[in-house]
Amino acid sequence: MFEGQPKGLYALALANTGERFGYYTMLAVFALFLRANYGLSAATAGTIYSSFLMLVYFFPLFGGMLADKFGFGKMVTTGIMIMFGGYLLLSIPLGGDTVALVVMLAALLLIGFGTGLFKGNLQVMVGNLYDNPKYAARRDSGFSLFYMAINIGALFAPTMAVRIMEYAQAELGYSVNDSYHFAFAVACASLILSIAIYYAFRSTFKHTEGNGKSAAKGSDTATVEELSPAETKQRITALCLVYAVVIFFWMAFHQNGLSLTYFADEFTARSAEGVQGMAFDVWNLVFIIFIVYAGFSLFQSKTEKAKGISAAVIIVAVGLLVYKYYQMIGAVEVSAPIFQQFNPFYVVALTPVSMAIFGALAANGKEPSAPRKIAYGMIIAAAAFAMLLFFSIGLPMPQTEPGPDGNPVAVHVADVTPNLLIGVYLILTFGELLLSPMGISFVSKVAPPKYKGMMMGGWFVATAIGNQLVLFGGVLWGTIPLWVCWAVFMSVCLIAAVFMFAMMKRLEAVAK
Repeated sequence: MFEGQPKGLYALALANTGERFGYYTMLAVFALFLRANYGLSAATAGTIYSSFLMLVYFFPLFGGMLADKFGFGKMVTTGIMIMFGGYLLLSIPLGGDTVALVVMLAALLLIGFGTGLFKGNLQVMVGNLYDNPKYAARRDSGFSLFYMAINIGALFAPTMAVRIMEYAQAELGYSVNDSYHFAFAVACASLILSIAIYYAFRSTFKHTEGNGKSAAKGSDTATVEELSPAETKQRITALCLVYAVVIFFWMAFHQNGLSLTYFADEFTARSAEGVQGMAFDVWNLVFIIFIVYAGFSLFQSKTEKAKGISAAVIIVAVGLLVYKYYQMIGAVEVSAPIFQQFNPFYVVALTPVSMAIFGALAANGKEPSAPRKIAYGMIIAAAAFAMLLFFSIGLPMPQTEPGPDGNPVAVHVADVTPNLLIGVYLILTFGELLLSPMGISFVSKVAPPKYKGMMMGGWFVATAIGNQLVLFGGVLWGTIPLWVCWAVFMSVCLIAAVFMFAMMKRLEAVAK
């Protein structure tokens, strides 16, 4: 799985992990912060939340255009600096008045623009590593590993957000609203780590930092492929068709930070016991990840020493899980943001499983094309919302009541088992693994060389539009029965899947 990959992959992946850790720490509590600190309705908070996500994924289009002219490396470094300024503003507790709201919106604009310079261009640099024929066949697996690294950062983010807020309240005496800013400050620290990693290992990927033309002149990259105008048009058209489909995936998937978080806060039991309670300790999830990876190593290692080390890791990890189980006393408190740890956990744990399955299919000449994987991902996402729909039938409507300051506060109206959301995130993650890393790989492979930055930016624009449509989760919340809300997201995923299959021959023709 890790063999035969360019060294620059790991450096770029770790740099991205640091940035994503801070981003997801902030995002884990952001929707709740908007409602608590400013007294906003679910719909208004949802609009701000989705607009921010839209900015984060829209600005890479401009970041890509700038990088095509000035170089990817320069844009990545500049982006980190701008993001740092945005997170720094968010870290300052200014209260909940109009001035504080304006400063918060300005901070979101900086974070969005900085991410636009950083995120897409870093991924183009990853793709450039595989322009070398030596690594070309490992492009899909490389992007799967890169995507896994992103989610390592995201895995710890919800726990960090919850714990740092608890510390600020219990040890430092801050109010709940002020404690949110400590979670935002974590992002500042993570960016310092990210840029340190980037420059410490820059020598392993420096040849990819130029724009599309200059990067291809590096000593270990391939010659730029010359395309006719007709071929260029064909490729760009195929990419636009894929962009149209992924809009609806992200519209549904990124409900994790909005309507699914509302559901966790208002409809899901706030405590868990036994094995179920074990799932809400991030370190237990880490032990499971060690077991999965050590298990693969045990069967794939070529030496007895490596097999012995793998077996020892499994025994230690299982032993720690058993120990922690018997150390549990009573119920474990379950907070809404913590559910967001399950998606990145599943991504990290299931990536080697996914790679093994598709590796075996590839060996037999049966691996689905990237466009077909994306279509399957849409169907699986629809299945996740179908499950949520079924178990939401009969649940009451969301409710609010006046808080101490007169602003509306969400009311906890049901105690649905946490296993429902845990299961929903599992299914959604299967869909994500088929769609997101494969989509990014498809873009990096199919994009005309002189438009690489812009085409990767196009992928993020599609994601941005989908993220803007996330607001429908907030708009629908409390206005229609829950099962109807989930039916909307199930339906858009199914429609997108049908469209993808209808265009399949056209897409697979350029993917060869």
